[in-house]
Amino acid sequence: MAFVASLSHTSLQLSSSFYGEALSSSSSTLLPKAPLIFSTSFFSGKKSNRPNRLLVVAKRVSGLEEAIRIRRERELQTSTTATRRPPLRRGKVSQRLPVPDHILKPPYVGSSLLPELSSEHQIHDSDGVSRMRAACELAARVLDYAGTLIRPSVTTNEIDRAVHQMIIDAGAYPSPLGYGGFPKSVCTSVNECMCHGIPDSRQLQDGDIINIDVTVYLNGYHGDTSKTFLCGNVSDSMKRLVRVTEECLQKGIAVCKDGALFRKIGKRISEHAEKFGFGVVDRFVGHGVGTVFHSEPVIYHHRNDKPGYMVEGQTFTIEPILTLGTIECETWEDNWTTLTADGSPAAQFEHTILITKTGAEILTKC
Repeated sequence: MAFVASLSHTSLQLSSSFYGEALSSSSSTLLPKAPLIFSTSFFSGKKSNRPNRLLVVAKRVSGLEEAIRIRRERELQTSTTATRRPPLRRGKVSQRLPVPDHILKPPYVGSSLLPELSSEHQIHDSDGVSRMRAACELAARVLDYAGTLIRPSVTTNEIDRAVHQMIIDAGAYPSPLGYGGFPKSVCTSVNECMCHGIPDSRQLQDGDIINIDVTVYLNGYHGDTSKTFLCGNVSDSMKRLVRVTEECLQKGIAVCKDGALFRKIGKRISEHAEKFGFGVVDRFVGHGVGTVFHSEPVIYHHRNDKPGYMVEGQTFTIEPILTLGTIECETWEDNWTTLTADGSPAAQFEHTILITKTGAEILTKC
């Protein structure tokens, strides 16, 4: 389950890339970075009787970058005309489902306050690793089961009910239920919903994509995973978005090992996403997970210069969100459901991983 980054880097990225490079080479593609047109007297500070010559500040763009930009614009045009769906609307949210008294519950249950991000880095001994494996394996099985339910006309509320039942039948607690007041046992994020979608009465439509985010609390440990599924006949552009997002997750995991820098994850994810012209959402991040649902380290999925090294025995999630359009977002009044600001589709994949001496073990696999 994605955690909101405490500090957005959007403003920093804008300020650092605002001024482009003045070029004269005819072999380069010139794209204005902003409507910056200055006279020569602007730079000299002197007044002149000569006619002003204008200088356009621009950035050199490679042929590959330009081709990606053009393709992305065409995909956006297609998705916003012929295949664009009506905006997502909130359906009826049913009452919270009960959990048997004998099932161990996380400490935040019973409070509507959103817990603070724990500063604790969760590093496990052999017993803790075994418990993490069990929780994560259950989460993976639940997610796979949820995927079999996806078809046109099924409601996200029906998916929530089925997931809830499977989790409690296994003697576990659905971690999202009651977390900061979240009313359901699973997150279901459809089409332009980036994350934290609340299951409701809306029926899935042919051509939808839906991310299902499952977290279970078993024997005192959380296992966290998510996947974006296709519903019926999905457009090629949305299929590509889903495929590349999963590839980004795998590439982020591939750089993980004892002693590796956390920032390598965001670098590798961004490099792959940019090849296809997709945006990487920077507001929501991965996180440490274990006996605590959300803790340090914060895992940024975009390029960043944050310090910090991975440690053997540590567990955390990687959960990139990619968009076909803007990475800017809007959150509904429920304070959870977060959508792309331009209504473009978004996809997300997530695994909980364990850091080893030589790499990373994906725990959320069946």
